[in-house]
Amino acid sequence: MVGVPESHIGWTFITNHARVLAAIADNPNVRIRDIAAHCRLTERAVQRIISDLEQDGYLSHTREGRTNTYRIQADKVLRHPAEAGLSVASLLSLLVQDETDRVRKPVAR
Repeated sequence: MVGVPESHIGWTFITNHARVLAAIADNPNVRIRDIAAHCRLTERAVQRIISDLEQDGYLSHTREGRTNTYRIQADKVLRHPAEAGLSVASLLSLLVQDETDRVRKPVAR
């Protein structure tokens, strides 16, 4: 079993909800365990975030055997008044790299 990920100290630009949504956009069949590892969250936190996103209509899933396939409502508008009119697709276009870009340009650390 994977331990609890190391927490981050300080503020960040992106919320955990956006990180989870981006991980799902990158792979609609991703496992909660893999989202948690990628986003440095606990599996329980990822489950709560997915539940939040589903309750507000940003995400849905279908069960296929032992696998969930997630579907993002890309045309849904972001919740905060400061982002009025911006869609989920707009947000994800900034957060999810195209596979060809990922292969060509490694992320600088």
